[in-house]
Amino acid sequence: MEARSVDAIPRGGEWQYEPKWDGFRCLLARNGSNVDLRSKSGEDLARYFPEVVAAALELKADRFTLDGEIVVPHGKSFSFDALLQRIHPAASRVKKLSVETPALYLVFDLLASGAKGLAETALRERRPALEAFAQANLKNSRFRLSPVTTSYATAKKWLAQSGGGSDGVIAKRIDLPYQAGNRDGMQKIKKFRSADCVVGGFRYATNKIAGRNVVGSLLLGLYDDDGLLHHVGFTSAIKADEKPALTDRLEALIGEPGFTGNAPGGPSRWSTERSAKWCPLKPKLVIEVCYDHFSGERFRHGTSILRWRPDKAPRQCTFEQLKQKAADPMKLLK
Repeated sequence: MEARSVDAIPRGGEWQYEPKWDGFRCLLARNGSNVDLRSKSGEDLARYFPEVVAAALELKADRFTLDGEIVVPHGKSFSFDALLQRIHPAASRVKKLSVETPALYLVFDLLASGAKGLAETALRERRPALEAFAQANLKNSRFRLSPVTTSYATAKKWLAQSGGGSDGVIAKRIDLPYQAGNRDGMQKIKKFRSADCVVGGFRYATNKIAGRNVVGSLLLGLYDDDGLLHHVGFTSAIKADEKPALTDRLEALIGEPGFTGNAPGGPSRWSTERSAKWCPLKPKLVIEVCYDHFSGERFRHGTSILRWRPDKAPRQCTFEQLKQKAADPMKLLK
């Protein structure tokens, strides 16, 4: 079941609302002593989360299929960075992290229970069945029942407080069966925010325009309390007809060091040869970008350009502007 991105929370009696969790979507199926964890793309996740497999085998029910999200708690929030670290080729590393940073499985749908398949029944019937299943079986530290509401006001509150593990709201049609493989019947709404960032560097695009190298992406930075400029993300949302002039502007500002704190291509198992090829800039340019999620001191995804800020001093672009009051996801799960 996939979600369609929309700009606003839909209203009406045919909708129910859930927090949109910031983790790995996962179908969990148990058949006796066999437990299968499957990602949205069909990848086997069981080897990466042995503690979830073990917890599933401890449940009273021995034949069921659940839809949910795998998350890793970190303090009062969930850490997507810690979750990414679990996808590691070394079994010894996975085992170590399963103890140090154990995952939770947040359940939001029941597709089969015993010999009874529920995928063809409407969500208004599946949700009560899930709650009964949870009451009888999910009294386990690795499982949580994801909350649900039919209140539009509550959904708006969840959206306003998204962050720390929840990055928006999911709206689902209660009158439809499980929509496998399509985006009918489920919508996702994210809270987009903006931030003023220093352009600390840039990368050239792979393709040239009129035979010349042009900018492909801008590297964004924010200052910490010690005055160090840290690389926090990028934007590549640059119009093609604006790239030549922008490249001229950027090349005139090339100069070391660019970033004085964390820099692109730094120590990371995700770094590539391409990620190390960037041009440092003097900290002169400020740009306001739109983003959907910030964690681990960086933007989780690419950002969109809202406007240039010649009125903003680069040193005003600090991490402080990104602080916000977010809901405690563990309280939502109680």
